[in-house]
Amino acid sequence: MLLIYTHKITSRFSYIMKHVFTRILGIEVLFTTKVEDFIKHTGPKITYTKQALQNEFFVRSNDLLFEQGINDFEITVGDWDGIPCFFSTGERSNIPFDIFSASFYLLSRYEEYLPHVKDIHGRFSPKDSIAYRHNFLRQPVVDLWAFKLLDGLLDRFPDIQSKRRSYTYTSLLDITTSHCFAHRGFVRSLAGFFMDLGQLRLKRVFQRVTVWFKPSKDPYNNFGFLVETHKKYSINSIFFFQFASYSTYDKNVSPNNNRFRALIKSIADYSKVSLAASYSSFNDTNLLKTEKRRLEDVINRPVNCTRMRYNRVDVPNTYRNLAEAEFTDDYTMGYTHEIGFRAGTCTPFYFYDVNLEIQQPVRLYPFAIHDYAFVNYKNKAEILEKIGMLHYLVKKVKGHFITVFSNELLGEDHDVDWKRVYGDTLKKYHV
Repeated sequence: MLLIYTHKITSRFSYIMKHVFTRILGIEVLFTTKVEDFIKHTGPKITYTKQALQNEFFVRSNDLLFEQGINDFEITVGDWDGIPCFFSTGERSNIPFDIFSASFYLLSRYEEYLPHVKDIHGRFSPKDSIAYRHNFLRQPVVDLWAFKLLDGLLDRFPDIQSKRRSYTYTSLLDITTSHCFAHRGFVRSLAGFFMDLGQLRLKRVFQRVTVWFKPSKDPYNNFGFLVETHKKYSINSIFFFQFASYSTYDKNVSPNNNRFRALIKSIADYSKVSLAASYSSFNDTNLLKTEKRRLEDVINRPVNCTRMRYNRVDVPNTYRNLAEAEFTDDYTMGYTHEIGFRAGTCTPFYFYDVNLEIQQPVRLYPFAIHDYAFVNYKNKAEILEKIGMLHYLVKKVKGHFITVFSNELLGEDHDVDWKRVYGDTLKKYHV
C-alpha cells in the first residue's frame, strides 16, 4: 500500500492519483493530510506538497490540483530523459516535473476550456493543443511518465507491489453510411442518379445502376470482409452504427429500413454493436436518447457505448449530455485528421468536469489512429509505418491501442488499397 501525504485532499488530487497509481500502475494507494500518520507508515510513501517533511520520496506540487476553476497557465515544456514534460518542480524534488498536475491538465482537457477558435463543426483544433505545438501528440506521455515514476519508486522501495497490465487492441468501425447506393429509397436514389449524371460522374452512374439490380455489389458493403478478417485474427471490435433520421450531415440508410436493421442484427451476433451518435444529436439530449433506445430495440441489448459524428466533442457539455443519456463509455477522444493521443494517454479514463469539479460517470477510450488522417497518403508502407510507431509506444507501456476505420473509406477508390491497409494493420498490430 502506497501512502501519499499532501496538505489538502481535493477532488482533482484524488482523481489523478487514482488514475496514475491504480489504473495505470496497478498500485493500491491511500492519502493523508496528517504528518504523524505519514511518519508512522512503514511502507512505501510519497510527499506531494511544497516542502519535503523528511528524506522521503518527494514530488514538489504545482498549484493546479489544489485550485478551482480555470486559470490560463504559462506552460514551459522541458525534457525528462527524452520525454517532453511540463510543470517543472526544481532541484529538491525526486522527479523534475509535477507529472500529476501535467497528467490532470491533459486528461481533463483543461486547454479546451480556455478560449479558442472552433472549426466549422464546433471542434477543438489539434493545432491549438500543447501536445501538437510541442511535438508530443504522438506519444502517450501520461503513461510514459507514470512508468518512469514507477522506476524511481522501485529504486527507493524495491518491495512495492504493482499489478502489471497487458497490452490490448480494439478495432472500431464507423458505420455512418452503411451503403453508398443500396437501400436508400426511390426518391433519394433517383435524385442521386440525376446528380451524378448531370456532373458526368459516369463511373458512379454505372455503379449505382449495378447496385440497383444487385445490392450486394454496393461498394460500402464490406461487412463480409470485416467479419472474416476479424475472425481470422481474433480481433476485439466494436461496430458503431448511425441510427438516425436523414439530415444535412446524417445521410445513412433510414433506421426503418428492414434490410438495414437485419444487417445490424447480423453484425451484433458476432461483434459488439454501439451507437454512432448523429450530427443532429450533438446538442439534443432527447434525440440522443431516442437514437440509443431505437438501436437497443433492434439488437435487444443495452447500448452503453457511443462515438460522436465527426469526432465532435465540446468539453464539458458533450460528456454531460452522454451522462444524462446514460452512456457509460465514449470512444470519441481523438482527432480525425491527426494521429496520436489527444489526452496524452492510451489508458481509458473517466472524464473530469473541471467546471463542476466532479468526475462524470463516463469512461473515455482514447483512440490513436483514425483512417481519415491518412487520406492524402499515397503509399501503404508509409501508413503502416506511422501506425507501427504508435503501436510500439502503446505496447511499451502495455496500454490500450485503439484504431478507427470506416466502411466508406474501405469501399472507395483511392491510390491506396484501404482493405489491404486494414488487414495488414490487424495482422501486425493486434498483438
